[in-house]
Amino acid sequence: MAGRASDSTRRTALGGVLAAGSLAVMWLACFFPTGKLGLTAAAGLFPIGAVIAAGRAAGLLCWAAASVLGLLLLPDKGVALMYLCFLGLYPTVKSRMENVKSRVVEWVGKFAFLNLALSICWFVFRSLFLPALPQWIGEKTWLVYLVGNVVFLIYDIGLSRLIGAVMVRLRPGRGR
Repeated sequence: MAGRASDSTRRTALGGVLAAGSLAVMWLACFFPTGKLGLTAAAGLFPIGAVIAAGRAAGLLCWAAASVLGLLLLPDKGVALMYLCFLGLYPTVKSRMENVKSRVVEWVGKFAFLNLALSICWFVFRSLFLPALPQWIGEKTWLVYLVGNVVFLIYDIGLSRLIGAVMVRLRPGRGR
């Protein structure tokens, strides 16, 4: 049909536009040190929109494009690496894990993904994320994992509620 974009073209365009949104929010994170983690997490909302609107492939496209552009263009590579390793990819992983029939397997998978990403960030990229890290924290790595897992649990529950609210709002037949 002439003049109408195919479904795959629309999904690709949506992934690209949402990647640009992610990149813009990550750019802001580079200039607000106290809000770096929060703004990078907010940048991770764009892949969620892609997954909801166009499926996991669009979410992965959004994550990949924003990650590559972030590594190339952002002045603070730590922001791009946080997005790349966890905050941008997790929405797609979350959508996949929540399709698992067993709640136990779902949560084990989620926490395994978190701890793998946390290990990469802690042991490989720590100097980029936290260059002025107090020495006592470096000696108590278990504390980083404990706090990280607790914060992740709260993050995941909040993210699920946000996604649920968006899904209710977008439900067909709902008056706007």
